[in-house]
Amino acid sequence: MPLLEKIIIQDFRNITLQELEFSPNINCISGGNGEGKTNLLEAIWYLSMTKSTFAGSEKFCFRHGCSSFSISGLYLMDPQTQKRSRFSIQVGAGSEKKLRRDDKAYERISDHIGTLPIVMVSPSDYSLVSESGDERRRFVNSVLSQMDAVYLADMQQYNRLLNQRNTLLKTENPDEGLLETFDLRLDSLAGRIWECRHRFVSELEPLVQDFYSRICPGKESVKIDYRSCLGEDRLENLLKRSRQKDLMLRFTTEGIHRDDFIFTMDSSPIRRCGSQGQQKSFLVALKFAQYSLMEQRAGVKPILLLDDLLDKLDMERASHLLDMVSSPKFGQIFISDPDRTRTAAAIDACTTERSYFKAEGGVFTKIDG
Repeated sequence: MPLLEKIIIQDFRNITLQELEFSPNINCISGGNGEGKTNLLEAIWYLSMTKSTFAGSEKFCFRHGCSSFSISGLYLMDPQTQKRSRFSIQVGAGSEKKLRRDDKAYERISDHIGTLPIVMVSPSDYSLVSESGDERRRFVNSVLSQMDAVYLADMQQYNRLLNQRNTLLKTENPDEGLLETFDLRLDSLAGRIWECRHRFVSELEPLVQDFYSRICPGKESVKIDYRSCLGEDRLENLLKRSRQKDLMLRFTTEGIHRDDFIFTMDSSPIRRCGSQGQQKSFLVALKFAQYSLMEQRAGVKPILLLDDLLDKLDMERASHLLDMVSSPKFGQIFISDPDRTRTAAAIDACTTERSYFKAEGGVFTKIDG
């Protein structure tokens, strides 16, 4: 179970230069809005996933006036053997990312994904219920890529072929023989990806239902519906039938890149019927279910990042959630809250193995519990 012992951050968002040591159990970061709480959690995420938690250009990760940033972390990889590894990543404008483990560069950045398993709950998760299927596919791909290197490789290859097919469709006279070749290659990849996603949802859904019922006892029932054209036919046949439409529109209209995952509450879409508290409760249950499934698959506890966890929750839901978070079920936790007193009472009651930090203007100070 990788535990983050120390992190060094330079020129990342509003953090100029910071070195911090953490508790192997619970770490609480308090401070006002815009002081850097989320930026610290995002830096920890970046070391695991080699990209920002938020969609968009990485130039927004550079501290104002800077054109590069670096993050490094010392991890206890195996508590029994006391084996440690140092991971570092450097990102500069107009240059490739440089990722190293124990000062040795990775041949491929994708080889790192899954080495430091991680789950994050944040206010930006609302996009999973309010935005398009792109956000939900991104979530599913992120989870499965950490658990399954073959899935990650299949997705990368599928996206490359899809981009090449779309480029071909935009030419004046697309070679239909070449289109058939793309269709065959996409078909084999799409079938494996669909199987992985289908199995993932079938394993995830009962876990989401269980966590939701623990956060909101005796309340609503929740479900996840996986919708994909591959549930009707194999992709090769679907692409043949949509050939003329694709030629007219100049892009690929069928495939797993158009899959969606519909979240429902009492058989109605959560985005339409759920209050903010219900949506937040569902999203937390979804991420806790992700955590549980990743632990089952890998046999290790991921690092858990909880950004502004209690936002939009009533006292009852918040109480149930804090009881869950402070239980020994989870491994290393990083939790941010503008008001430290809300979380400190529950955490102090269950463990003395915790650290508190105060964020102010991108500077983090360790404080007494």
